[in-house]
Amino acid sequence: MTDRIEGWTFLSNHAHVLVCLAQDRELRLREIADKVGITERAASAIVTDLEAHGYLTRVKVGRRNTYRLHLRKPLRHPLERRYRVGDLIDAVTHER
Repeated sequence: MTDRIEGWTFLSNHAHVLVCLAQDRELRLREIADKVGITERAASAIVTDLEAHGYLTRVKVGRRNTYRLHLRKPLRHPLERRYRVGDLIDAVTHER
């Protein structure tokens, strides 16, 4: 599990989940939860939310899920709408 951060952070848990999946698209929900510092149930809800709003697609491979991120999708907040998911991922990880 990652070090717990007290108080606020610059990115939301939704952004943290996207960053985790950009780094490894085959992570299990439990692994995502550990990296982000949230419960597995919260990680599941965030993945479901991101999928429902078109930010990722869940692809079943055998018994596991793998995730396809939609990097061209614009960010949601009006202040950030001119940026895309890929811009966020690049800024945070330098990976795609």
